[in-house]
Amino acid sequence: MAAKKPVKNVVIVGGGTAGWMAAASLTKLLGKNLNITVIESDEIGTVGVGEATIPTMMTLHQLLKINEAEFIAAVQGTFKLGISFENWKQRGENYIHSFGLTGQDCWAGGFQHFWLKGRQRGISEDFGHYSTELMAAKAGKFAVLPNNGLSYAFHMDASLYAKYLRKIAEQHGGQRVEGKIVQVNLNSDSGFIDSVTLASGRTLEGDLFVDCSGFRGLLISETLKTEYDDWSQWLPCDSAVAVQTASVSEPVPYTRAIARESGWQWRIPLQSRVGNGLVFCSRHLSDDDAKAALLANVEGETLTQPRVIKFRTGQRSEHWRKNCVALGLAAGFVEPLESTSIHMVQRGIIRLLQMFPLDGISAPDIVEFNRQMTDEYLFIRDFVIMHYHVTERDDTPFWRECKSMAIPASLQHRLDLFKQTGRVFQQAGDVFAENNWTQVMIGQGLIPDQYHPIVDMMSDTELDNFLKTLRARVDHAVNQLPSHQQFINQYCAAQPM
Repeated sequence: MAAKKPVKNVVIVGGGTAGWMAAASLTKLLGKNLNITVIESDEIGTVGVGEATIPTMMTLHQLLKINEAEFIAAVQGTFKLGISFENWKQRGENYIHSFGLTGQDCWAGGFQHFWLKGRQRGISEDFGHYSTELMAAKAGKFAVLPNNGLSYAFHMDASLYAKYLRKIAEQHGGQRVEGKIVQVNLNSDSGFIDSVTLASGRTLEGDLFVDCSGFRGLLISETLKTEYDDWSQWLPCDSAVAVQTASVSEPVPYTRAIARESGWQWRIPLQSRVGNGLVFCSRHLSDDDAKAALLANVEGETLTQPRVIKFRTGQRSEHWRKNCVALGLAAGFVEPLESTSIHMVQRGIIRLLQMFPLDGISAPDIVEFNRQMTDEYLFIRDFVIMHYHVTERDDTPFWRECKSMAIPASLQHRLDLFKQTGRVFQQAGDVFAENNWTQVMIGQGLIPDQYHPIVDMMSDTELDNFLKTLRARVDHAVNQLPSHQQFINQYCAAQPM
């Protein structure tokens, strides 16, 4: 490690969602002490696979004091209460993984224990019937309620979001430099990045570099030779084809993830259009066949040409190396199934803000940053693998492969624990809580063999009343809500594109 040098000049390589999220956050929250420059080339397009988020996005928006209604209108956004998983357990069977809580937990364990006994006695309804978010999603209803009455996230146009954040960054002193990097210059003693040289001949020096250059990883991978932990043995999809279509109906307040023969299709409703894509495994489906399969399963007129994106699931062995921090696709990629890409950018930014090396980069900070980021990616990896592996589908070679594959020991333990005891324990750093794991495991067909004995303290009559009260509470809450479209119209309607 080189002698500590104060960090004054921050250079962000790449714009897009990750680059402008970093720029807006650093300029607004630490900008008085820093010079922040974003290098972005108009020639290099952004990937823009994911346009759906999870509720954690609120954290960053609160820090940046973003006006929600203004933001949603600017990004053509709609609201999201969860994800509808269709054909994942079995063809023709659907479930929703919703935000918020299901039922009512107790000190000894989650609501699933009460539900399990009720199921054995024939008095429980579907697990999802005890979730307000899930039933509101099904009913096509939504509202922003006081006291965080509904847990929600957003669907949005990622390129419009980048533009929105760019304005915030520039208002707080961030600079954008147009250009393509042709050379990265390293310090011969420390191995740190000293500067980058653009095609124009201009050189930009920096004390800290943030790599938002996408899958390429110009700094973290090509320059600093950071290894990549490949997860394709568990996540076999390596390609996606994306296309935009005109809206043909009112937007639903959830993302659709529809399992197909060799992967799955997303459908993300915005105010002005719908984002569609097919994530697939190239060993089982060619690019041309994937395009045809996607176009055969979209609604409305296509607004763009189908575009194929190649990826490799995994993460860098180090997210922070020397004086370079990787964010977004440069740091790692777990396919967009649970809408975690933007979340992980945000987590990287918040950790960087918490550990910002104003007085110089320190080795313990780097170690801790990497430990936390690595763990968080691993939790998301296991959560996504579970959707593929815990399935009853064996109708295509792809699904037979997913169902029979060996899975990471960390995930196997979670599945065994739930199957045998009904227990789920959230680990520090895991974005997915007990209810998230429970909803997906039950939705995919994994039903525990037993429930916690605390439930037997209730008589069958008491349990029946308890379940009926919870369900009535959910029904009442949902009945009060306006339709999703009505709420958008009065709260955050966007200008037509």
